[in-house]
Amino acid sequence: MNWLNNIIAYLLPLIPKSLIKIFARQYIAGETLPQALGKVKSLNAAGINATLDYLGEDPKTKAECLLAIDVYKKIVDKIHSLDLKSGISFKLSHMGLKLDKKFCSENVYSLIEYAGSKNVFARIDMEDISLKKDTLDIYLEMKNSFEQVGIVMQAYLRCGIEDAGIMISENANTRLCKGAYYWEDEQFVYKDMAQINSSYAYLMEKLMAGGCFTAIATHDEALVLEALKSIDKLNVSKQSYEFQMLYGVRERLRDIIRDQGHPIRVYVPFGKEWLAYCIRRIKENPKMVSYIFTNTLRKLSRK
Repeated sequence: MNWLNNIIAYLLPLIPKSLIKIFARQYIAGETLPQALGKVKSLNAAGINATLDYLGEDPKTKAECLLAIDVYKKIVDKIHSLDLKSGISFKLSHMGLKLDKKFCSENVYSLIEYAGSKNVFARIDMEDISLKKDTLDIYLEMKNSFEQVGIVMQAYLRCGIEDAGIMISENANTRLCKGAYYWEDEQFVYKDMAQINSSYAYLMEKLMAGGCFTAIATHDEALVLEALKSIDKLNVSKQSYEFQMLYGVRERLRDIIRDQGHPIRVYVPFGKEWLAYCIRRIKENPKMVSYIFTNTLRKLSRK
């Protein structure tokens, strides 16, 4: 079945968008903000926190970036007015990093300042290796001015140990994920999944031992177990970590983690620019093909 999942994942760009959407709707919270807010309310009612992400990458003009900032500020307003347990997450490419670093930095400062005024946490996402240095530079710049800002680390990067040292020295609120840009050069990234998993487990424990708030972002049950072992060994308080999962993915595992008393947060993406996100996520984890296909058929059979 794994070989079939991989074939489907890499053929996705050739499949009609209307067909992909049937499967994508399982882990996209809708195309509009009201739809996404409804999903966050449901998660909160189930004892699960959220992070809202407005999908959009590689805008071609500064006007598109400024429009994205306006949307994010509306999201912040809604989180605040509805008293939702949710933060926001955004990519610096969406803020204009590929157009002008200074322009991007100004946009990010404006957004994080606004979010902070409403007591909403903001996390800067990590993208491909070409943007890593600038992303880290801007994060450190924001960290000097704001408390409610976090960053993402990717365990598949070979520079992970060095990056963890920076995170620890900055006492950074860090979201650790495996990483989603697997086409990158082997000079920079691990290609073997066993190596990536080993890196993830090592970095996760290093961050927690170093005193960083650590967001454990994984759907891999073996890594969840490694996290539980590290939490127990280091006696980490529940105020210093949380598990994070993607909307619609491995919901049963998510509920088990919650029911065991661990803090958990779900990443809730929404917007019309969902196609690139879906393709990247499925390429990152081809096993999602089986999960989404099975889950879709189950839900259709109930109608």
